[in-house]
Amino acid sequence: MISNSTPLTVSYFILVEYLNIGYLRYLCFTITAMLYIVIVVANTSLIVVICVNRSLHEPMYLFLCSLFVNELYGSTGLFPFLLVQILSDIHTVSAPLCFLQIFCLHTYGSIEFSNLTVMSYDRYLAICYPLQYNTRMTSNKAVILIILLWLYSFVKFTITLSLNFRLTLCGNTINGLYCSNSLVVKLACSDTQVNNIYGYFTIALSVLGPLFPILFSYMRILRVCFSGSKQTRQKAVSTCTPHLVSLFNFSFGCSFEILKSRFDMSGVPSVLRIILSLYFLLIQPLMNPVMYGLQMSKLRNICKHVLCYKLK
Repeated sequence: MISNSTPLTVSYFILVEYLNIGYLRYLCFTITAMLYIVIVVANTSLIVVICVNRSLHEPMYLFLCSLFVNELYGSTGLFPFLLVQILSDIHTVSAPLCFLQIFCLHTYGSIEFSNLTVMSYDRYLAICYPLQYNTRMTSNKAVILIILLWLYSFVKFTITLSLNFRLTLCGNTINGLYCSNSLVVKLACSDTQVNNIYGYFTIALSVLGPLFPILFSYMRILRVCFSGSKQTRQKAVSTCTPHLVSLFNFSFGCSFEILKSRFDMSGVPSVLRIILSLYFLLIQPLMNPVMYGLQMSKLRNICKHVLCYKLK
């Protein structure tokens, strides 16, 4: 382990959050591998169904496709790495791979929240302006919004990484299961004021920026529901429920990550800390394809048709 007081050129990092579980590592490896396979199969299947069926080339399903692609992106940034670490006796990661993982996982979180924000606006238009929806939200506009939210997240965290590269590190021990931007910054013995300011700025931008459009959209949706017919309320509930569940679930996982990065969590039991660290990277990619696949009747029916056709 390298000293935490002497400036150095870090070529690798040590991850200390992994528990010594002996032969149980093989059970953990099997469970983790199965979860990753389920995530890949479920999300890929829905992406293919949406892409090959022209009847699903509508804004709502295009946003869902972007969401499922992001689940694959974020899961691939974590699970292969996690599988290798579970079987390893020495939990180290090279510096380039660590920074690549930081980029992947942080952009995943930003894209997820931005995508859910755009989806709330799409639901607002569909419920509050049903007759004008096809002109206000076209497939071309949806594609442009998707491209912009992905580019926005990539640019935002490219700046974050460029600020990290200028830091002088005095340690290489990361208190986590995977590489995190805040944990790497904490290893610096050079001035981190710019990193911290930009870190708070990106958190505010990533959380408060989407929060206001989401609150606005759902306040207007609720107003229409209370003043509208029973049919309008049923439509709002059926289309908004999976989105709200996904939004609250992801917000919970991200809230713990933000708290963990800013406060001392040594008092939290290690097993609980590990579970909560993996929560937003595990539950969201598992839950979204199942929930949307079951809840969205049009998507569900096409999936059933495809599955029945293959079984014949």
